[in-house]
Amino acid sequence: MKLQGSIVEINETETRGTFSFRNLVLKTFGDYPQFLTLQFRKDKCNLLDNYQANDKVDVEINLIGKKWENPKSKEIKYFNTIVAWKIGSYVEEVTAEDQSPDRDDLPF
Repeated sequence: MKLQGSIVEINETETRGTFSFRNLVLKTFGDYPQFLTLQFRKDKCNLLDNYQANDKVDVEINLIGKKWENPKSKEIKYFNTIVAWKIGSYVEEVTAEDQSPDRDDLPF
C-alpha cells in the first residue's frame, strides 16, 4: 500500500533490546488530510536520514495488527501499527489531459 504526503516530523531511532525503530509523522494530501505515525524498523531506520520536515514523499507501508490479552484480568486489547518499508520523493503525476491545451484557449 502506498501513502503520499508531506513530512511533519522525524524522530530519532529508538532501541528496545535488539529491536530498533524510528517514527515519522506524515500529513497526507487531499481534501481531508490525516496525520499518521509511520514506523520504520531495524535496517529501514536509516532510510529517513536524507529527509526532513516539509519534504513531500511517497511511502510504501504494511498494516500490522496485534491482539494482546492481559494475563491478570484477561482483558483483550487490539493494536495497529503502520510499518513503512520504502520511502522516496513525491513526484506529481501529470496526465495527458493536464498537458493538452484547454479548448477555451484556442483562437478559433
